[in-house]
Amino acid sequence: MTSKTTTTRYDVAEHLRTPEEMAAYLEACLEEADGDAAFIAKALGDIARAKGMSQVARDAGLSRESLYKALSGERSPGFDTILKVVGALGLKLHAQANHG
Repeated sequence: MTSKTTTTRYDVAEHLRTPEEMAAYLEACLEEADGDAAFIAKALGDIARAKGMSQVARDAGLSRESLYKALSGERSPGFDTILKVVGALGLKLHAQANHG
């Protein structure tokens, strides 16, 4: 008798429960992005899904549909959209000197 293993797709949004976890995830993605704005948008999309897309869209002043499109990772959203979403997520971007 063979047991069948079923797998499900890993969804990082299910593991982002606190603002600290969300901030740490975004920070890690910013480090890994290597200039890829769509990658950052996708990371913000993961956090937005964890928080609730409808609420984030409302708080950012965007429609839910345009928020999904902007954060799909298929294109790079405008910086104004990024700033609105970051604010709606309760996060802050900060700058740090690069010593290296």
